[in-house]
Amino acid sequence: MVKKEMKPSIALYPTPVILATSVDEKGKPNVCTLAWVGVVCSEPPQIGISIRPSRYTHELISKTKEYVVNVPTADIVKETDYCGIVTGKKVDKFKETGLTPVKAKKVKPPLIEECPVNMECKVKNIINLGAHDLFIGEIVNVNANEDVMDSPTSINFEKLKPITWNPISSEYHSLGKRLGTYGFSKK
Repeated sequence: MVKKEMKPSIALYPTPVILATSVDEKGKPNVCTLAWVGVVCSEPPQIGISIRPSRYTHELISKTKEYVVNVPTADIVKETDYCGIVTGKKVDKFKETGLTPVKAKKVKPPLIEECPVNMECKVKNIINLGAHDLFIGEIVNVNANEDVMDSPTSINFEKLKPITWNPISSEYHSLGKRLGTYGFSKK
């Protein structure tokens, strides 16, 4: 197979899709769809979310230093898409989508009831990367629906059915079947 050279671009996909919740200084909640998301440290547990400085969510998280990573499912893909194409400066996305804000335990931004997994985060660092700033948040609390859990510390992704994003084709996808477990190649 002959390999062809491509211009530098995002060729790592799919990426996870999340709904990041934040609040303004008066406590009004906002929700934003993000796909530049990933685990950046396991101990203490930290997640990085990259946001363009022009986005309203960037402004809110920069001020409050808190956000919640809500994991949407295929059941709410339309609402998830909507939250990424309109600004919370002008639209109450919770009202428009019918998503339900739920009080978090350790941060001010709300959880989203319709998302089976919610990770409450406090910002530890903000790194300017170019077109985006990376917000590194320490996970201070996790909430998960019992029906997607295999154990008190394990989420079953086949039950969760999270959404992924293909940045090349601008398409949403759901994850498929499990292919193996860590270390299965040596058994």
